[in-house]
Amino acid sequence: MSKELIYLLLIFALLVIPRALQRFNLPAPLTCLVFGIGAMLWLGDGSHDPVVSLLATLGISSLFLFAGLEVDVADLRKGMWPLLAHLLIRSGTLAGVAWLAWHYAGLPWQAAALLALALLTPSTGFIMDSLSQLGLDDAERFWVSSKAIAGELLALAALFVVLQAGDPVHMALSSMALLAMMVGLPLLFIGLGRWVAPHAPGSEFSLLVMVGMLAAYITYALGVYYLVGAFIAGLVARLLQQRMPSLASHENLHALRLFASFFVPFYFFNAGTKVPAEALSFEALGLGVVITLVVLPLRIAVVWLQRRLMFGESFRSSLRVALALSPTLIFTLVLAAIMRERFDISPVLFGALLLYAALTTLLPSLVFRRPMDVDPLQNEAPETVVEQASVVRDEGRDVSAACAASDKPTLPAT
Repeated sequence: MSKELIYLLLIFALLVIPRALQRFNLPAPLTCLVFGIGAMLWLGDGSHDPVVSLLATLGISSLFLFAGLEVDVADLRKGMWPLLAHLLIRSGTLAGVAWLAWHYAGLPWQAAALLALALLTPSTGFIMDSLSQLGLDDAERFWVSSKAIAGELLALAALFVVLQAGDPVHMALSSMALLAMMVGLPLLFIGLGRWVAPHAPGSEFSLLVMVGMLAAYITYALGVYYLVGAFIAGLVARLLQQRMPSLASHENLHALRLFASFFVPFYFFNAGTKVPAEALSFEALGLGVVITLVVLPLRIAVVWLQRRLMFGESFRSSLRVALALSPTLIFTLVLAAIMRERFDISPVLFGALLLYAALTTLLPSLVFRRPMDVDPLQNEAPETVVEQASVVRDEGRDVSAACAASDKPTLPAT
């Protein structure tokens, strides 16, 4: 069988079959992950394909580029004090879990900190793109998205510090490089918008994606993975919205949604091919179940109690917000891979983290009886309907006004 036909079959399998299985409330990313594990068991190292790896990089980078573009600073300011309290509680739980893993699991302190991030950090891109499918009201959606974004910002900062802390000199150089990138990205966007975009109409999307990939590669070269740079590029583009409105325009966001929805399934498939066969053991299964039974109820209880005490919300509303924040799929997969590559964690712990990520992602789908999926287009539907209704309403008013004007009697000219 030719490689071209294999790639076509893979594209069909990742883009069609997981969507068909969503009727059974199975999240599409989990199906893609299982397909990757199946390919690893069938082909072994032959499942590691450079083309699939490249597509996976495009998927995770575009997803976090889109996540950065979705950050609304005004909304974060609106809920600043509750979010600061949430981040303070999150920092305390992260420190507590990291300390327990360091002292009782025999992990180096950096691996213990990454383990805490993997267990407690919600997958913002996954959650944001699934909000429209969960039936939450406006207030609940606001707090879920705000808490997820704030938690992701904290996790990305902690990830950078933890991965660089082993070498103070390298950390200082990486910090300077990251600062230079954050200063240079706005200048790069502005320069491209002034010297390229006016002469190439419609190129704003391509420029946005290319700058996002460049930033992702820079942070990967610094040792902090692709997602940090892609998120920063998206955030910078969002902050430049008033100066360069076409950069984060509705058309660009729509195009990026399409781009991400095509490539993201390859990331989960590729992650599945990287799972070692030793991680698929009964010991890993047991440890994953224990971690889930201990950590997941604790995470839900902390958010639920926080909502009840700070806002006096009902039991049901607080629980809905806490459940919507439970998925950790993407962050857990990324950090588990980093821990395996850099700190050589045991296959049992690696497999347990995969099971934990799968169960936390599956829980909201079972409770809300709606499949969660990394498909940004799903999140656009309500807004598009509102916009179309507004256009129809305005056009109807214009037609009515014109008809009323034409029915008025007119005086003959004198």
